[in-house]
Amino acid sequence: MSGPINAFEMAQKQFDAVAKQLKLDSGVAETLRWPMREYSFRIPVRMEDGSLKVFQGFRVQHNDARGPNKGGIRFHPAETLDTVRALATWMTWKCAVADIPLGGGKGGVIVDPSTLTVNEKEAVCRGWVRAMWKNIGPRNDVPAPDVGTTPQMMGWMMDEYSHLVGQYTPGVFTGKPVGGGGSLGRTEATGFGVVYNIREAMKHLKMDPKKSVASVQGFGNVAQYAAIGFIEILGGTVECVSCYDRHSKKAYTYSKKGGIDPHFLISIVDEYGTIDKAKAQDSGYAVEEGDAWISKEVDVLIPAALEGQINADTAPRISKRVKLIAEGANGPTTPEADEIIKKNKIFDIPDFLCNSGGVTTSYFEQVQNDMNFYWSKAEVLEKLDQKITSAFNSVLERSEKEKIYMRDSAYMVAIDRVVKAMELRGWLTGNA
Repeated sequence: MSGPINAFEMAQKQFDAVAKQLKLDSGVAETLRWPMREYSFRIPVRMEDGSLKVFQGFRVQHNDARGPNKGGIRFHPAETLDTVRALATWMTWKCAVADIPLGGGKGGVIVDPSTLTVNEKEAVCRGWVRAMWKNIGPRNDVPAPDVGTTPQMMGWMMDEYSHLVGQYTPGVFTGKPVGGGGSLGRTEATGFGVVYNIREAMKHLKMDPKKSVASVQGFGNVAQYAAIGFIEILGGTVECVSCYDRHSKKAYTYSKKGGIDPHFLISIVDEYGTIDKAKAQDSGYAVEEGDAWISKEVDVLIPAALEGQINADTAPRISKRVKLIAEGANGPTTPEADEIIKKNKIFDIPDFLCNSGGVTTSYFEQVQNDMNFYWSKAEVLEKLDQKITSAFNSVLERSEKEKIYMRDSAYMVAIDRVVKAMELRGWLTGNA
């Protein structure tokens, strides 16, 4: 078995390999391989049982050459500063490859949100903002939801910031509830963005989406809408989804002959993504071990959970039938697994291209907040499709032209855009 995966070391290793290919100046490379700013702070909360509990919070701002930092806030018991660093770094590349005028940021709190009451969650959210409000804002850093956080939590955070600055400021957080400054289409955005990428990849690979079968890891927001979109937009079949069960502390893979029904599974899932195992079995779903998803005889793998899930141990189990991997999660594939994927000639849509639909629509939300005018869902999703299609084709074009792996191509497109912005702002002259 391989050892524990450090996401930031993985992000730096990926960057270093491409920086070498680009012959990037060593000083520029050193600037980009580390975040520009990091914040670590403590959040004291009076719990409902009367005790005082202190939570560890983080915010990392990687690079804002192209615009305000942007990135989610995770509430997760295994959160680490290195994970936040990695996710902030990937957000810089994600915004650049999607060609939206934002930089990369990420935040987190070490906590299992399912152990908190509603009032305790709100207190942690407001405490996070009180610790960070002087260093976030619509023009310098705009957080959003991520693993373990919700639109309602973004609403609380936006409200706290607005109280502190003395004016209604909806553009400081995105992913807010519709009716509270949120955008229509944001809920579907990341998962549908994965599907738009898959559609374009299938055109390139000459695959028939209606004859294609997918296996999905995860059943949070991204996985749910990737599954729905694969079936309803592409006309394909989803054989299975995997899901972490917070009650048993184990993951399970749920499959059904003829394909799963994501709408039914959503109807029996709790707010933290745990499928009701008994109800699934009563409805004819087979329940297997959590890692069964990766060895299924399918055409497409969609890892849409946490980082490092396709690694040196699991990648050899991928079926020879698999032609395409669409990375809905952040950092799901390790560099060691990349080598196996290349050897097996599987087409990979890298994470910060594949799951860029969420941040793209968050950008749309912020634009709507600034205008105080809101678009229809159809308009949001149409604009998202255009952005994703353009981003995919720019990465594919470079990959084809230079005969390089799609991940390397995505990095090259993103790094070139960030370095260009740094040059135009005078950051590389030493005088800025």
